[in-house]
Amino acid sequence: MARSKDKRRSGPEFLSGPGRRLGVDVGSVRVGVALSDPSPMLASPLVTLPREGSVDALVALAGEHEVVEIVVGLPRTLAGRHGTAAEITTEFAGQLAERLDMPVRLADERLTTVTATRVLADAGVRGRRQRAVVDQAAAVEILQAWLDARAAALAREGRS
Repeated sequence: MARSKDKRRSGPEFLSGPGRRLGVDVGSVRVGVALSDPSPMLASPLVTLPREGSVDALVALAGEHEVVEIVVGLPRTLAGRHGTAAEITTEFAGQLAERLDMPVRLADERLTTVTATRVLADAGVRGRRQRAVVDQAAAVEILQAWLDARAAALAREGRS
């Protein structure tokens, strides 16, 4: 099967097999990273990277954890439009796709940082400690939502 040069994807296409997935929350200063279990059912926080040099670090993490797919959160406005942040993220995903031989998917991430901040605050994590992990928590939100949508779509199709 021929591979498309552009491995960035969005929409309802899913790999049906097992394997770890990385979830990525791209910020202007930091990049939050989450990792799924091999089944893949559960997303867990992995690391927060400085934005500079993060493409190289993600390529290394993908190899280290034998990742089969990467899900990058695409920040859209509440009206579903693409702004500057979405353009930057799309370019970032393109850089990853050029370096990796696996799908790099874009997934809607509206309000994931807000949700992650609330979850951390509810757990008593605030201030400087929260800033250190909010990007990872947002990456977990992105990846878990995508994994849940993947599982539902595959179940509807009778695949696992």
